[in-house]
Amino acid sequence: MVIWLIGGTSESVAIASFLKQQNQNLIISVTTTAATQLYQSLEKQKIFVGKLTETEMVKFIKQNQVNKVIDASHPFAVNISQGVIKVCQNLSLPYLRYERPLVDLIGKMPSVTVISSLSSLITEDSPLTNKRVLLTIGAKSLALFTAFHHQATLYARILPYHDSLTKAYQAGFECDRIIAMRPPFNFTFEKALWELWNIEIVVTKAGGKAGGEEIKYQVAEALNIPLIVIESPTLDYPLIVDRLEDISRFICH
Repeated sequence: MVIWLIGGTSESVAIASFLKQQNQNLIISVTTTAATQLYQSLEKQKIFVGKLTETEMVKFIKQNQVNKVIDASHPFAVNISQGVIKVCQNLSLPYLRYERPLVDLIGKMPSVTVISSLSSLITEDSPLTNKRVLLTIGAKSLALFTAFHHQATLYARILPYHDSLTKAYQAGFECDRIIAMRPPFNFTFEKALWELWNIEIVVTKAGGKAGGEEIKYQVAEALNIPLIVIESPTLDYPLIVDRLEDISRFICH
């Protein structure tokens, strides 16, 4: 049996290690070369790098004789998941979505506000206006704030990849307004960064515990700083789990 693991996240690394320990035949796909560095501990592991259209997914599955698919892509990578689900349904191929554990603090902390999209923040009456703002929303989303630099002092934290830095520069962020590091960070580091830049409000995505979301909640409460969370998109996954033990059952059936 060949399992296609759609990766690029810290969870996918844990899943890959788990499957290798069970001597499963595995092929991993990621969208960037930089993401392959996550799997350095897996010797001689076959990794495909690139974005696939639905037609290319079908070819990929047939060429690699894939029997089952485990989708551990980022929660906001909805286009990838939608395409894979459709292809698996058309090919009658078993599909499993591994969802990172959510942070059950939303609505329980006065410092946290949940919104459905970033568009509501880029307005004349934006809560970010005249504030020192930390954006931890991913490099792709920074372009939305290109014309907003005159309304707020914007800082961006992004992944340490060339492509991410390019997107940040193109969105108008200068080098002194960018920090390029891979999360998650501990409470002490996160708090120190907010204090260093005198941050007054933070905007982040609902990335779950693996994305450091829980730590941000704790720091926001400690510093009494408003935290705006963009809720993750919802998809109708055919089968979804959040524990490695459930993956074993998926493999065996």
